[in-house]
Amino acid sequence: MVRGEIQTRVPAKDRFTEQFLEHLEVERNVSRLTLRNYRQALREFREAVPERAWRELRADDFRRYLFERMKAGLAKPTIRLHFAALRTFYRYLVERHGLKDNPLKQVQLPKLDKKLPVVLTAKQIGTLLAAPIAMVKSDKAPKWMPQRDAAILELFYSSGLRLSELASLEVRDVDTFSESVRVLGKGRKERIVPVGSLALEAIQKYRQAAGVHAGPLFINKSRRRLSTRSVWLSLKRYLAFAEIPQNISPHKLRHSFATHLLDAGADLRSVQTLLGHASLSTTQIYTHVSVERLKKAYAAAHPRA
Repeated sequence: MVRGEIQTRVPAKDRFTEQFLEHLEVERNVSRLTLRNYRQALREFREAVPERAWRELRADDFRRYLFERMKAGLAKPTIRLHFAALRTFYRYLVERHGLKDNPLKQVQLPKLDKKLPVVLTAKQIGTLLAAPIAMVKSDKAPKWMPQRDAAILELFYSSGLRLSELASLEVRDVDTFSESVRVLGKGRKERIVPVGSLALEAIQKYRQAAGVHAGPLFINKSRRRLSTRSVWLSLKRYLAFAEIPQNISPHKLRHSFATHLLDAGADLRSVQTLLGHASLSTTQIYTHVSVERLKKAYAAAHPRA
């Protein structure tokens, strides 16, 4: 195929979309879910606009498609996902097949409604952190497992780690002398995060009880690295025991960590560094949470609120 040769007729099987999907799968190694979503988005667009070739489409064509999707009641996240697929596809056509312009650059998508993160209260956190030791464990489970789970929850709330970051920790990553933990975050960026004394104490008790001296910090009963799924399932059991809503995820413990720091007067830049956020705008959502909590406290306590 000659570079720059974009078809002017739409064939029964669009070779450009097939080549694009192959590029995603082979060269970019995207997940099966991403591949499926992109395939579906391109197919749905083609079903809605079957008569025009890719090079003939203009920004107005995509604006009309966007309007029809919104009128049909499609959710904003779904619309944005579909258009992300179309934009990526057009970038591919520009880079690989000589298309002159990407018409989707001129299409403005509906903004998502900002949802404030769910945050546990300090009282709920205290009840949850006590749950592993208070909860009766099965006789078949190793006796050190409640201590391990207590250490996990303490570390989540003490340092605001992501689930994947916590599960990938090695024993050597925890420095009791400097009271910190070395974390490998998104994009394999390393950061040093402080750890509270109660979390360090819980980790030490667990390590002594389980005989963990090297390798993965958190292990399962087969003494292999604890999976992220196992951590999630354990959290659900402790939430049920503590009578806290089951929709709380490990990431919401991270939300609670950040919000409670800001409530106590920590500055936004410091919280950004602790969380490993590349952009300050990502961290600013927690400011909104703190402000909303302040408003509620004001409304409940002030006599003329």
